[in-house]
Amino acid sequence: MGMCFSRGDRSPPKRRGSRRVTNPAADGGAGSNRWARIRSSRKEENLIHERALAAAILFQQQLQNGGGTAPFDRSASLRYPNGNSKRNQALPRSSSSRARSLTDPLLQPHQLVNQDIKLDNLETNHFVLVHGGGFGAWCWYKTIALLEEGGYKVTAVDLTGSGIHSFDTNNIKSLSQYVKPLTELMEKLNDKEKVILVGHDFGGTCISYAMELFPTKVSKAIFLAAAMLTSGQSALDIFSDKVESNELMRQAQVFLYANGSDQPPTAIDFDKSILRDLLFNQSPTKDVALASVSMRPIPFLPVLEKLSLSETNHGSVRRFYIETLEDNAIPISVQENMINKSPPEHVFRLKGADHSPFFSKPQALHKHLVEISRIP
Repeated sequence: MGMCFSRGDRSPPKRRGSRRVTNPAADGGAGSNRWARIRSSRKEENLIHERALAAAILFQQQLQNGGGTAPFDRSASLRYPNGNSKRNQALPRSSSSRARSLTDPLLQPHQLVNQDIKLDNLETNHFVLVHGGGFGAWCWYKTIALLEEGGYKVTAVDLTGSGIHSFDTNNIKSLSQYVKPLTELMEKLNDKEKVILVGHDFGGTCISYAMELFPTKVSKAIFLAAAMLTSGQSALDIFSDKVESNELMRQAQVFLYANGSDQPPTAIDFDKSILRDLLFNQSPTKDVALASVSMRPIPFLPVLEKLSLSETNHGSVRRFYIETLEDNAIPISVQENMINKSPPEHVFRLKGADHSPFFSKPQALHKHLVEISRIP
C-alpha cells in the first residue's frame, strides 16, 4: 500500500522498453456497453414473449383438434449442449434478461482461456499468490477457483501477521520476518521445482525478496498493481513521490503506536469508512464487506526496509507487470513510473480494474495470468 512519508530520489539505469498488452475482454466495446446491454436485454425479453405466445397458440390448437396435450418444450431458455458435445463448440446465449456485472462481464465457457490448455507443455503450472499490505490469502478466492478449474496448482500464502496468521503485526521488526511464510514455502520446493510468483501491492516487494533468494525456483514473477523495486529502494521510496497528492490515501491511513506515542509507529491501519473509495471503487459490495472484516494492519518497519537486489539473482527472473487503470491507491502514474525505471518483459493492462482486480476484474485477471504462464 502506498505510504505517506519521505521522498526517494534514486534513479536506477534505464532498460529496454516494455511491450504493453491490453486485454480485449476487459475493453468497453459492445459487450460491456451499458446501452447495448439494455437493448440486448429488451430483445431477449421480446423473444421470450413471442415464444410464449406461439406456445400458447399451439397448445390451444391441440386442445381444439383432439384434446391431447401438446409436446412442446415449456422452457423459454435456450439449452446448452450436453456433455458429449465438442469442447470448442460455441454455446448459444441464454435468453435470461437478468443483468450481468458491468465491472467484469460474464464469459461463456467456450471463451475462457482454460479451454484446451496443455499444462504438460508449461515450464510450471504452480502459481504462488502473495497478497498486498493489509490483505491476506482470502483475497484471492476467485483467482484460486478459476486457476484450479483450469488444472493449475495454486498456493496462496498468509504473510506474518496477515489473514489468519496469528502473529501480532505490531511486533514485526523486519521484512524477512514478514515474508517468512513465503520463504519457508520456497525452501520446501524441490531443487527442480519452479513456481510463478504473483505479488499484489506491497506483495511486489515480498516477491522481489524471494526472487533474490530463490532465483532458480521462480519461473516468472508477476507484479499486479504492485511495488516493483530496484536495488536500494524501499516501498516507501516508490510511493512517497505521488502519495502527497493522494488525499484518499492520507485520510485512510491510521498509524498505530504499540510502543507509545513518543515512539515510531509500529503498524498502519485503515479507516474502514474510506476503504471502498480507496481500494474497491469498482468491486462488488459483497467483496468490500469481506475485506472490511478481514483486513489487518500493515507492519511499519518492512515498508521502510531497502532491498538489496542483484542482477545475477533477482535480475535473472522474468518479470511481468499488470496495470490497474482505475486504481485510487497506486495510481496509474505511479505504476508507469516503476515500469519506466525498470522495464519488465511485458506489460498488461486491466481496464475498469480498481486496486483489487481479484475482486473487480477476476476473469480478465485470470486471462492474463494464464497468458503469462503460456509465454515460452
